[in-house]
Amino acid sequence: MKLIARFLTRKPKLVILVATLLLIPSLFGALFTGVNYDVLSYLPDDQESVIGETILEEHFKSAATTFLMLDDVPDYKVEQIKEKIREVPTVHKVTSIRDLVGLGVPKDFLPEDLKEQFYSEKGQLVMIRYEEKAASEKTMEAIDRINEIIEGEVYLNGLPVFLKDVKALVLMEMPKYVGLAALFSLLVLFLCVESWVLPIVFMLTIGFGILYNFGTNIFKGEISYITQAIAAILQLAVTMDYAIFILHRYEEEKANFADRRDAMAKAIVQGFKSISGSSLTTIAGFGALCFMDFSIGMDLGIVMMKGVALGVLTCVTVLPALILVFDDAIHKYTHRAIIPTFDKLTDIILKHKKTAVLIFLLLFLPALYWQANTEIYYNINQSLPSTIQANIGLEKLKKDFAMETTHIAILKSDIPTKTMKQLIDDIEALPAIKSVTGVEKIIGAGVPNDFIPESIHDIFKKDGLQTLMITSQLPVATDDVNRQVEQINTLLKAVDKDAKITGEAALTKDLTKIVNRDIKVTTIVSVFAIFVIIALVFKSLIMPLLLVSCIELAIFINMGIPFLQGEAVPFVTPIIIGAIQLGATVDYSILMSTRYQEELLSGKPKGEAIRLATKTSAKSIITSMLVFIAANLGVVWISSIDIIKGLCSMLARGAFISGMIILFMLPPILLLMTRFIDKSAKIKLPLRKKTA
Repeated sequence: MKLIARFLTRKPKLVILVATLLLIPSLFGALFTGVNYDVLSYLPDDQESVIGETILEEHFKSAATTFLMLDDVPDYKVEQIKEKIREVPTVHKVTSIRDLVGLGVPKDFLPEDLKEQFYSEKGQLVMIRYEEKAASEKTMEAIDRINEIIEGEVYLNGLPVFLKDVKALVLMEMPKYVGLAALFSLLVLFLCVESWVLPIVFMLTIGFGILYNFGTNIFKGEISYITQAIAAILQLAVTMDYAIFILHRYEEEKANFADRRDAMAKAIVQGFKSISGSSLTTIAGFGALCFMDFSIGMDLGIVMMKGVALGVLTCVTVLPALILVFDDAIHKYTHRAIIPTFDKLTDIILKHKKTAVLIFLLLFLPALYWQANTEIYYNINQSLPSTIQANIGLEKLKKDFAMETTHIAILKSDIPTKTMKQLIDDIEALPAIKSVTGVEKIIGAGVPNDFIPESIHDIFKKDGLQTLMITSQLPVATDDVNRQVEQINTLLKAVDKDAKITGEAALTKDLTKIVNRDIKVTTIVSVFAIFVIIALVFKSLIMPLLLVSCIELAIFINMGIPFLQGEAVPFVTPIIIGAIQLGATVDYSILMSTRYQEELLSGKPKGEAIRLATKTSAKSIITSMLVFIAANLGVVWISSIDIIKGLCSMLARGAFISGMIILFMLPPILLLMTRFIDKSAKIKLPLRKKTA
């Protein structure tokens, strides 16, 4: 490491040149990495709803389906529109009621249940199926073309429309909030760092790491839109500490060396040891996400672990080179840092240390209750503005056709007609079922398979399988619709043990079950991994218990605030917040505890040692906390996607709560627990009885 550090400090301009050239392949890698906008596609493949989606896609080409609502359009005009839509590339099938019963049948003679399903007072419904998946680029292009074909306002609904709206919002908003995150972080650094040049150097360094991270994502093939939207913000927030630490180490070493290059080489060697150890807790937090069954956690976890590692690498290579090149300007253009001090408040808290620790303990019970009762929502449509096309179309479906969602049942095609008729009757008898559409409902019982028209065959019977389209009046992601899915599934299994039910409601029901499990798993894994890392660092069992407890209390309070506000949080939030807030902010507590031990080892009394540790750590903790908050605030102000906005809002708030607990509650805890920490530690501290 010493040889590498010496080379880096002797050739800083070469290091900057190589780092800049590496941005070229990184940029190409970032541009050619695919983005998956379908959150439900990250459900495990062994779920019945997912298996059902695969069957629909492979056999019926109907996994990607949209509903087009046409108002005040006569049947002949509808047929003309359908013909134009059929010519659109990737469109597989366009179906209206006339494809099921023929144009020659007068409207008044149509079966009443079919008429209710396809006609409203003002218009009628057209179902469009696509050859590609809902999230594919070609499907989205087809939707654009359909919007161009229809004259006037277009009412389209379905998962492909929703995903297209998500993509449009992300592409429009992401450059804005990434730019704001950089600007806000710069402003914080200008306030907290005593140089006008250093914040720019820091941001350039972090920018290199972010671009390298996004460029290397090409090896994954694609990333989720959630990862794409927040990875840069998170990497900026969690790796800025490393840059600040390298700078502080360099300033310390300059007093020991005549040549500033030697001072930087020493700072690189010592700094790498420290920040690589510190980064382990952050990596452990993100690594916990990889244990989720809902594989969006694996997606975000891998990208962010890689991002932290690349952040460490750029901070010990690119940053030293930039500092050496711009060292004169850094020290020429200086100003006074504006960071509040809490010395008097700290003295008051330490004076009443037992009361402070009692408050800390008493906060756990209400905080646990609050976070346990925070409502979580799983309806993906709810995370987007009501003004997008998908949600406008959904409201139209509800109002005009009394449709909230559609279940698709998949069964074997050789089930006796009589059994199928009874099955349809049983499903229609369930509460809040509007209609059930299948072959038997359209052409009647007793018609041989060979006599079923090809148009109907292609929709409902194919490759030894048949489908039922079940229209529900219940909204997705509710207890009532989940119960309805279970009831339908029970009826299906009674006639075909291999039957499947799928659709948005069934997929969301499985999502709910998996997320509830993942919340527990990520919490256990992240707490255990970080507990072990801290135990190894401090060679103590009490210290990790205290530090992890502080951050866990901050997490409970953070997750409990929505309950107090009467708000629901998106389903990804409780999974990701717990792991990331613990991994990213436990460093605050490690920094203060390490400094406290250093002061004790230097022979200072406990009271003086904790005051010095708090005072010297506060600047770094506050700077890190404010950068974390600033980076996330840009997203909160700009993003209209609640999954992203809510996640970043809670990350910002979590950093603040963690920072406050570490600054004001950890010092009295350490002061009171020092002897217990010492008894459990391998390295004994030179404790004194005097405490003030």
